[in-house]
Amino acid sequence: MPSINMNNPDRSTETLSQLGKKTEYKADYAPEVLEAFHNKHPENDYLVRFVCPEFTALCPITGQPDFATIYINYLPNDLMVESKSLKLYLFSFRSHGAFHEDCVNIIMKDLIALMDPKYIEVWGDFTPRGGISIKPYTNYGQPGTKYEQFAHERLLRQQ
Repeated sequence: MPSINMNNPDRSTETLSQLGKKTEYKADYAPEVLEAFHNKHPENDYLVRFVCPEFTALCPITGQPDFATIYINYLPNDLMVESKSLKLYLFSFRSHGAFHEDCVNIIMKDLIALMDPKYIEVWGDFTPRGGISIKPYTNYGQPGTKYEQFAHERLLRQQ
């Protein structure tokens, strides 16, 4: 009977460099830390949800920290984002100056570039500052597919 590497029994994650290694935190926005692996079920439509309740970015004008819960939902295609690399990526915003709306759009665009999902949405629930809370939402569906129409309809239903 052949031996199985319990750290990587299916070899689909061989190219991941962050998982199982000492964590190195980047000082500023670092999309290069994002890593993907192959989806074992690309024929299925299923939702992957990430919730990051401790997201922080800096106001690009004042340098004051802004805090948020970031929600990422996506329907994977052939690739999926590896969760540790996503944590390191989101952490890299802590010293980065970006408006709330920029943060959710940057996150979505970086994840699209990484894994080309069927559908993705990113929503930021930022804590109030100056008496106003900002809750930007952005989404994307692959052009020319049913997911493009789904994205448009879902965007219009946001409140």
